Amino acid sequence: MSQGHELLTVAQMGRADRAAIDGGVPGTTLMENAGRAVAEAVRTRFAQGTVVVLCGPGNNGGDGFVAARHLKAMGWTVRLGLLGSVDKLRGDAAHHAGLWDGPVELLSPELLDGADVAVDALFGAGLSRPLDGAPRAVVEALNARVLPTVAVDVPSGLAGDDGQVLGEVAVQAACTVTFFRKKPGHLLLPGRGYCGPVVLADIGIPARVLATACADTDGPATFENAPALVAERWPWRATGDHKYRFGHALVLGGATATGAGRLACRAALRVGAGLVTIAAPTTALPIYAQETAAVITVPLDDDVQLDRLLSDARLNALLLGPGAGVGDATRDRAHKLLATGRAVVLDADALTSFAGACDELAAAVWGPTVLTPHEGEFARLFPDTEGDKLARARTAARRTGAVVLLKGADTVIAAPDGRAAINANAPPELATAGAGDVLAGLVAGALAQGLPAFEGTCAAAWLHGEAARGFGPGLIADDLPDRVPAALVALQQDA
Repeated sequence: MSQGHELLTVAQMGRADRAAIDGGVPGTTLMENAGRAVAEAVRTRFAQGTVVVLCGPGNNGGDGFVAARHLKAMGWTVRLGLLGSVDKLRGDAAHHAGLWDGPVELLSPELLDGADVAVDALFGAGLSRPLDGAPRAVVEALNARVLPTVAVDVPSGLAGDDGQVLGEVAVQAACTVTFFRKKPGHLLLPGRGYCGPVVLADIGIPARVLATACADTDGPATFENAPALVAERWPWRATGDHKYRFGHALVLGGATATGAGRLACRAALRVGAGLVTIAAPTTALPIYAQETAAVITVPLDDDVQLDRLLSDARLNALLLGPGAGVGDATRDRAHKLLATGRAVVLDADALTSFAGACDELAAAVWGPTVLTPHEGEFARLFPDTEGDKLARARTAARRTGAVVLLKGADTVIAAPDGRAAINANAPPELATAGAGDVLAGLVAGALAQGLPAFEGTCAAAWLHGEAARGFGPGLIADDLPDRVPAALVALQQDA
């Protein structure tokens, strides 16, 4: 995994800070650099005017004092409000408060009067309980006035680890400035909506402290899904290559809802699978054959034909679910696919066919397997799994031995070994029928080309979002496969 896309929990980021300081970087220097980055974010995004800097009693507030000093030097009119008193500040925050030569006012909603921009330096990720008292009153007033706000580290009132609001209110930021590495809460919903665009600032924490910060997980385990994670491993075509080098994906289609299987086939081809076959009931084959001349169609009316198909080892990525129908027949076919030990993608109806039978599915997983549920399918398959989205996906992956792609605007991809990635490039237009079938086809196509299950699924999720990005209103699933080549070009630029 490439550096820079690791996500750190609040506790891990605390260890990174301490390791940097223990390694010789003064805490006052880190705070100076952090506050300067916040001031720069304000300067570059908003017309110069009056800024109110809201400071808490800890290090987040210390960052605010630094930002206030730099903004004043840039020519801004600055009002600074503090929760508590200056003489109660300690350590690096006390040091930088001593460098502020302006008035310090008591934190209250009246501070916002006449302000053009606000800086939220109240609590950041250091908060573990709901906002109350003066901070809550100020945040409620801030949001009610829709005052553009730059949040320091994490919008106050938001949990950095899972993006949940700690109670009933959190700062609605226009942008968030964080340091060294992002946190899961910057990407998971609803946190991503509260953060706005996230600026990742280099404040002088050496990259070498990452290992110390992540000692609890034996190295970084959570990542922001991005091209850099997989671009170098993608099997780009070269002179002399042939189609068989890029695998042969098999999609099992149903007798009805044929559009789902057709979308999956087209996506698998577009993402680069060397060959794609659809196997479906004879009565439906003419419909599948209309999809594209490049898709091979074969009859599948009984288990004898399925066994004959699976005897061909060149079929190295198997997809079941889109349009398959829910029931014992689909469940039995899933068992046959999994028993081959080849790469298997189970989606949609194949997952629902195992509702309430998670342990049966887990026992059947033999080779590289990817499960691609949306929240409803996940709840049917893992009804007793609790926690935030990241935790639930990880639990499901460990329990089944499969890579789990838990779909949504904040799709999470989790591997059985504990690695996980959060995908953040999916536009809202992907909320359309058939988009999940395209995603399943992209995963199958990536696995057919030999990518490991986790990396292939991460790539497919990113390509899915990139293919949709920029289309705008009116996007339908049929549009997506033919936009994948442009997404692959974008991926290749990171190789």
